[in-house]
Amino acid sequence: MINHNNLKIAIVGLGYVGLPLAVAFGKKRSVVGFDINQSRIEALKTGCDHTLEVSELELAEAKLLQFSHQITDLNDCNIFIVTVPTPIDEYRQPDLTPLIKASECIGQVLKKGDIVIYESTVYPGATEDDCVPVLERVSGLKFNQDFFAGYSPERINPGDKTHRVTNIRKVTSGSTPEIADMVDALYNEIIVAGTHKAASIKVAEAAKVIENTQRDVNIALINELALIFNKMGIDTEEVLEAAGTKWNFLPFRPGLVGGHCIGVDPYYLTHKAQSIGYHPEIILAGRRLNDSMGAYVATQLVKAMLKKKIQVDGARVLVMGLTFKENCPDLRNTKIVDILAELKEYNIAVDVYDPWVDAAEAKHEYDLSVIEAPQSEQYDGIILAVAHEQFKQMSETHVRSFGRKSHVLYDLKYILNKAQSDIRL
Repeated sequence: MINHNNLKIAIVGLGYVGLPLAVAFGKKRSVVGFDINQSRIEALKTGCDHTLEVSELELAEAKLLQFSHQITDLNDCNIFIVTVPTPIDEYRQPDLTPLIKASECIGQVLKKGDIVIYESTVYPGATEDDCVPVLERVSGLKFNQDFFAGYSPERINPGDKTHRVTNIRKVTSGSTPEIADMVDALYNEIIVAGTHKAASIKVAEAAKVIENTQRDVNIALINELALIFNKMGIDTEEVLEAAGTKWNFLPFRPGLVGGHCIGVDPYYLTHKAQSIGYHPEIILAGRRLNDSMGAYVATQLVKAMLKKKIQVDGARVLVMGLTFKENCPDLRNTKIVDILAELKEYNIAVDVYDPWVDAAEAKHEYDLSVIEAPQSEQYDGIILAVAHEQFKQMSETHVRSFGRKSHVLYDLKYILNKAQSDIRL
């Protein structure tokens, strides 16, 4: 067993989850932040984080943190924390490729007594059934005899400067009672909000995957209510404000459900459920409904344009916002692209404006060209799609100045007052 006083930590994967964690630990202990993306490593060495999760000052304060893309630089580490993405494939099935590859890398430098802790969102059993065998195969070591494992699900909220890694309570677990205690103690060094030690790795995995599944199902309910109320000519936001006066009414709002968590995690749980012979009804129904909202928004815009006798074929529409959520540059699984795809079916030309987006990344990920700034009186339709602070600061007059004399303004995020927009979700 390794000595708690002589721990050297490797954080494998330096994205939205891994970097803030590496910085937090790097203020307390010796840490190697590892990523296979060499350009990412070089940027971090200069104090630049393109995700905007960590400032240059915060990077400088982590004096015990170093960065590397060389696996050999992990030779001296004895705690490995895996924070790589766990996406879904084109068939909406879990894609464990990044997780397996990270495990293969760690297996090359794994030693007796080492502990591998996974933070990536997975289905219950993935750590011990999918990852540990890879570690054993590559290292030649025996699980829970030569090396050990833990699971502590990430709870990073991209773009949130209030809820940070250190002030969000952390769930921990380990492959033996002793390892569970050690993992819990390790995280308690940086998590000021405290920890919750789960009974097992599977319990911790399940707890993580249901957090976002619960949110997904709740948002699906509100989305369905919005569809019903729109058909009845009732304003959904007004209904929710009225219902919200009751103390136990949950304040969910309708909208697009994208990102790397809420729109992805439920598929990990449903995949596992189906593999053991259970077909989940409510979870998948919620997923189908939420995945259909982009097309619904586009259709609503087209209908509103037709009511104003605006020619749809060949029309121009401005979509304000591309990221999956406000005030962050994260494009992962953004559902704005669903709106764009549906508008394209109507032969509508779309310009996308988002001051938070890296143009090269948008081109690489979605083959989209974002404009630097919209011009006045150019558009037949305008969609306020993401509630960026820059857009919130714009007046109705400013936003409408981008439209032609006759146009439709669709406020998807309730940025404006009801009377200031033509339609809203």
